[in-house]
Amino acid sequence: MAILPLDHGIFASSAVSGAGPAGYFGGGQDAGGEVTTVDKFLFSDHSRTTLGTGLSDARQNLGANASSVAGYFGGGVSAYTDAVDRFLFSDDSRTILSTGLSGPRGYLAGMASPVAGYFGGGYDTGEAATTATVNRFLFSDDSRTTLSSGLSVARYYLAGMASPVAGYFGGGNTSATTVDRFLFSNDSRTTLGTGLSGNSRRLAANASSVAGYFGGGSDYPTWLTTVDRFLFSNDSRTTLSTGLSVGTAGLAGMASSVAGYFGGGENVSAVQLTTVERFLFSDDSRTTLGTGLSAANENLAGMANHGA
Repeated sequence: MAILPLDHGIFASSAVSGAGPAGYFGGGQDAGGEVTTVDKFLFSDHSRTTLGTGLSDARQNLGANASSVAGYFGGGVSAYTDAVDRFLFSDDSRTILSTGLSGPRGYLAGMASPVAGYFGGGYDTGEAATTATVNRFLFSDDSRTTLSSGLSVARYYLAGMASPVAGYFGGGNTSATTVDRFLFSNDSRTTLGTGLSGNSRRLAANASSVAGYFGGGSDYPTWLTTVDRFLFSNDSRTTLSTGLSVGTAGLAGMASSVAGYFGGGENVSAVQLTTVERFLFSDDSRTTLGTGLSAANENLAGMANHGA
């Protein structure tokens, strides 16, 4: 098994076990149904702990994003919910936002700017209405507004990631190659001319400071290993030669300062996975964590604490 390098750099981690920059995978569905589980991976050594708090209720097909001080898991399905759980990174304590989403929603995605978190798309209650709604939560007071622009096409099973200046929602059940870009300075929306390299739903995403990655998903009956990389300087797309180790749908993504992670999901045989794969941003090489998730899990969400 490959020995993984430590994630040091501008987000230097604490030497205290359990402290410092870390990534979180939360919610989803294991063999017994929806879960409240939140697994935390310390970037310094990839050790895994499972939070004693967990989500406020068991749910799958939720979204996630994070500020520099807290991470947020929003929406999801067991019963449809508008709940947004906030985890304070200093002690992993959980509170529930009094605002919540603008309505109960599942199958949505999340991304964040330096000052606000965004939850976009999804199914409304009852799976009767696909939505183009994008809710924005200001990190300073967790107040919620709804973007007048919204997604270019209402869709669910999409994924989100962000650069320092713009956020991206990509893929989904309709217009499944579409990537919408929201400029953080004014929340205006444009749609990339490139788009994903192929149709994808139930995909995941993460980002470095220079490029964003959309990985996995399904184009039924094919489960995808594809990882598309979008260079933020010009939004050009390339497709990684490595890709995921196996076609995976219903996975989640998150990132440290030096690597992106794709975790969980199911393979084409509907076998739920514990796998967490790590892509080093410097050369896009792929390794697999020895730890993995605490239980096989699909339809989960991911976010990360990059540190101060």
